Amino acid sequence: MSEKVTPRVDLAFKKLFGVEENKDLLISLINAIVSEEDQVADITLLNPYNPQNFRDDKLSILDIKAQSIIGKRYNIEIQITPDADYDKRALYYWAKLYTEQLQKSEGYASLNKAIGIHILNFFSVPGSKKYHNVFHLKEKDTGIHYFKNMELHTIELSKFEAKLKEDGDEREALLRAIQTSLGRWVAFLTHHDRLTNVPLNDPQVERALGVIDEMNLNTQERDLYEGHLKWLWTEAAALKTVAQDSFEEGKAEGLEKGTAIGLEKGIKTGGQLKALEIAKAMLNRGMDIQAVSDLTGLSIEMIQGS
Repeated sequence: MSEKVTPRVDLAFKKLFGVEENKDLLISLINAIVSEEDQVADITLLNPYNPQNFRDDKLSILDIKAQSIIGKRYNIEIQITPDADYDKRALYYWAKLYTEQLQKSEGYASLNKAIGIHILNFFSVPGSKKYHNVFHLKEKDTGIHYFKNMELHTIELSKFEAKLKEDGDEREALLRAIQTSLGRWVAFLTHHDRLTNVPLNDPQVERALGVIDEMNLNTQERDLYEGHLKWLWTEAAALKTVAQDSFEEGKAEGLEKGTAIGLEKGIKTGGQLKALEIAKAMLNRGMDIQAVSDLTGLSIEMIQGS
C-alpha cells in the first residue's frame, strides 16, 4: 500500500485544487482567504494540473491561475522552499497575472483586479506574528487605497504551526484554529492526518480530506512527489541540525572561555558568538531573517547588527 499523500507538497496541492472536478474546493479555499468583495461563485481554471509542466525542475513553484465570472484573476501557489528574493518574485508573478489580461487592441479599462495568494512553507514576513497577511498599495501618509487592482496574500504555514505549539495543548489549539474557514484550510494543509475525527462542519474541507486520502499517483507523479517530499525532509533536517550545532558548539566555546570570564557568562557569550556565525551562514544561504531568528534564538536586531 502506497504512503499517504500530504497536501503540503506542491504536486499534491495542485493535483487537488487545480483540476476541474475539484473546483468547489478551490473556490472554498479562495473565499476563506479573500475579502467579502472578492468572493467567487464560480471560476475558470487558466492552467489546469499537468505534471509535465514541472518535470525538469524539482524546486519549481506550482501555481493555479483562475478567473472569476466577473473577470477577477487569482493566482494561488504553494512554495515549499525558502527563497531569499521571494518578495521580488512574488511581485513579478503578480505583475504577469495582471498584465497578461491585456490582449491586442484592448484598452486598459479591460484590466481586472489581480489577487496573488502565496501559501508558504517557511517564515517570510518579519515583524508580523500573523500567519495571514494582506498587502495593498496605499499612500504613505494618508493611507488612501488608490491602486485597488493590486492585492497579495501570504499564508505562512510555519507561523500557524508555531502558534499551535505556543498555545500549550496542541489539540485544543487546533480545535480553536478550525473555528474559522481559513483556519480549517490551513489545518488541512498542515495537520490533515489529525482531522479525521474532528468535527469540522465544513463539507469542502471534509471532501478534501477524502480526496487527499484516496489520491493515487502514477509512476511519474510518484517520482516527482517523492522528490519534492525528500526536499522538505532534507530542509527540515538541515534546519534542526543547524540549530543543534549552534547550541552545542556555542556551549563548548563558552565553556572554554569560561575559565577566564566566568562559566555562566562564558557559555552565554560563546553561544551567542557561534549563533551569530550560524545566523550569517543561514542568511547567506537565502533564508528569511525571521526564520533565522526563530531557529537561533537571536533577535532580528542582533542579527542585523552583526
